[in-house]
Amino acid sequence: MKKYAHLVAAPALAAALAFSLAPAAHAAEKTPAQVAGNVQVGAVSPITDPITPESPKWRQKTEGDKRVQHLNVFSPSMNRNIPVALIKADKPGAPTLYLLNGAGGAEQNMDWITSGDNVVDFYHSKGINVVIPMDGAFSYYIDWVGQPTGNKYLDNGPQRWETFLTKELPGPIEAHAQANNNRAIAGMSMSASSAAILAAHNPGFYDAVAGFSGFYNFVDQPAHAVHGLTLQRGNATPDQMLGAPGSPSARHADVVRNAEGLRGTELYFSNGSGLADRTDQAGYYLEQGINPAAATIGSAQLQVEGGVIEAGTNASTHLLDEKLKSLGIPATFNFRNKGTHSWPSWRDDQEKSWPVLERGLFR
Repeated sequence: MKKYAHLVAAPALAAALAFSLAPAAHAAEKTPAQVAGNVQVGAVSPITDPITPESPKWRQKTEGDKRVQHLNVFSPSMNRNIPVALIKADKPGAPTLYLLNGAGGAEQNMDWITSGDNVVDFYHSKGINVVIPMDGAFSYYIDWVGQPTGNKYLDNGPQRWETFLTKELPGPIEAHAQANNNRAIAGMSMSASSAAILAAHNPGFYDAVAGFSGFYNFVDQPAHAVHGLTLQRGNATPDQMLGAPGSPSARHADVVRNAEGLRGTELYFSNGSGLADRTDQAGYYLEQGINPAAATIGSAQLQVEGGVIEAGTNASTHLLDEKLKSLGIPATFNFRNKGTHSWPSWRDDQEKSWPVLERGLFR
């Protein structure tokens, strides 16, 4: 069904926003050079391959759009170029949002530009730079302990995504964009936990974090099983990514256990209930011009599969809410009464999360 999800306009959903009265977050102080330390940083170059009907959809969709640059950033730790879309602010000295794709990513045309509808118009109008890595399907954007084989998405060398995103990428891409030192990171589904854990591991580096429909637990066997449902689509296992349940690497990746690292950062987290909303019904897809057979099959898949996944992420997001409250860390949580694990909710989050991201990026 998700291949049809990009055709659906974001619904106007009522948001239950929980605001904490704890002290406001402070501005990030660490620079890319400080976070990188002795790690060799990447190098930025334009993608020079001509755009053809076989090119990734995000490149086809933004061909000729001067607001979007098609770039390669070389990753020394992964020894390859990572394609990056840069939505560049009109003026120098703007802040930067790192926007992470979900499980299938740009490799399956499920990235923010292809499936996120108006992401370029929305964020460019806000006067910020937006960096979207267009690689990393099924990677969880963390550093893996093992190396999966036999799949075109992950059988391409070491998976060192935390190293790339926090140490190799920010310095060169922010210099290229002529950005200031304010930055935020956001993700949905698979990458919601990625955005949160990268910030938790690097307190003082990100001014704001947003996670939409994320599963933030990684330590125990049930959490391994949940993440295994995503990883099996990339022909990989949680043990390859994290090691065994309870291992140091699994604990290192767990957002709830590392939540203290989010103190001082503007935070937005959201989740649907898993119950079908109007945009999960066959009738809504018929209104969008989808043929009846596809609308019926697709809506059934969203309501069953997407509903179960969203119910699971809802429980994990509540655990994160409880942990942050116990630590006295302020955060905005948006728990919807309806909504499955699908793009309409995440497009709505693009709007709902902006006031939180804006507070961090422009303070």
